[in-house]
Amino acid sequence: MKKPINQQDRRDFLKATAMLAGGAMLSSIPLTGAYASGSDTIKIALIGCGDRGTGAAFQALSTKFNIKLVAMADAFQDRLDSSYQSLLKFGDKIDVPKERQFVGFDAYLKAIPLADVVLLTTPPGFRPIHFEEAVKQNKQIFMEKPVAVDAPGIRRVLAAAEEAKKKKLNVVVGLQRRYQTNYREAMKRINDGAIGDIMSGQVYWNSGGVWVRPRTPNQTEMEYQMRNWYYFNWLCGDHIVEQHVHNIDIANWIKNGHPVSVQGTGSRAWRTGKDYGEIYDNHSIELTYADGAVINSQCRHFEGISNRVDESFQGTKGKIYLSGSNQAIMKDYKGKELYNHNTKGNANPYQTEHDELFDAVSKGEYKFSNVDYAATSTFSSIIGRYATYSGQTIKWDEALASNISLMPERFAWDANPKLMPDEKGLYPIAMPGQAKVI
Repeated sequence: MKKPINQQDRRDFLKATAMLAGGAMLSSIPLTGAYASGSDTIKIALIGCGDRGTGAAFQALSTKFNIKLVAMADAFQDRLDSSYQSLLKFGDKIDVPKERQFVGFDAYLKAIPLADVVLLTTPPGFRPIHFEEAVKQNKQIFMEKPVAVDAPGIRRVLAAAEEAKKKKLNVVVGLQRRYQTNYREAMKRINDGAIGDIMSGQVYWNSGGVWVRPRTPNQTEMEYQMRNWYYFNWLCGDHIVEQHVHNIDIANWIKNGHPVSVQGTGSRAWRTGKDYGEIYDNHSIELTYADGAVINSQCRHFEGISNRVDESFQGTKGKIYLSGSNQAIMKDYKGKELYNHNTKGNANPYQTEHDELFDAVSKGEYKFSNVDYAATSTFSSIIGRYATYSGQTIKWDEALASNISLMPERFAWDANPKLMPDEKGLYPIAMPGQAKVI
């Protein structure tokens, strides 16, 4: 097999943190920590009962294995109630009486100990805290992307990931393209040298944006931001992190490494009102890799535009087009088709994530440690935000050492987040040339 260029693999990334050593390799050694209850029932806990969390629970419960949901946790009672009602369709696979339905900022501490496998699907700002606790409690883990929103969070996730490896805890992360057939088949051929060394690329997530939840009477600022988590960086990381991480992850996968520096531009051009918190609605960045290859990245939330969510890459011998709609088209520069993925019979990658995780858990095998590449791609996206907010070229090592945390000092409904609105209800917006990001 042809060895890809830019060999900044997992060990290089961990070394760059200046705090972690290289991790243990995966193996099929029987588990000694979780799922050793002597029963063939795999107990799961859902931490974060929004739409994505409910979807993850659906997928876990839809696997062929004997799975039972035994605990649920969310900051909000109404979100938990809605999720619970949706999941009742699974009948006796749902065993979550009131005493195992936990609400509040500390709800995860009560739910995690009750399960063999935990689903971590809250807004990403909480991911480092919840992942750390799940590892401490020796649980097998599915967690959604992205895995953090700032450099301190990434370092916390990486430290917990090292502990998970030592304990041989399976961890699958919801970057589902890694579990999608067309991407897997394409990567096999790229690694075999079908289009040569990857020297450039373009990745996109251009869409009309997401929901808005208006402020209601008597909401504290903490509740308002939690309800509208997509528009606040301590919860979401901006849409370049929360959504576009999928496409940036493919760039890193195809380059077998991470960018060493990022520069770009962004702004609030369309979503400018107070309902949109602090995030930008467009980002355009260049990711420069160690071998000099540059991949252009673009994401935006404009209504009424042509949408685009896909990836293209150019190698020394050919090019490839990829998309989440199961396309993979590879050609040489004379136009000869080298590979065209047949979309018939493709499995749902969201389901495949859970099928493969629970297969390993049911067999007592250790097969999955997705955290290193998930943290790499998450941080690549975070650096993209740093670059657009500041207008500066951001270097990987300098950014990873940053101690600027976005998280509140205290988690409580009467506590204030670090970012507060002015008397008109408008939030401070990062200004390139002025914003301090690292």
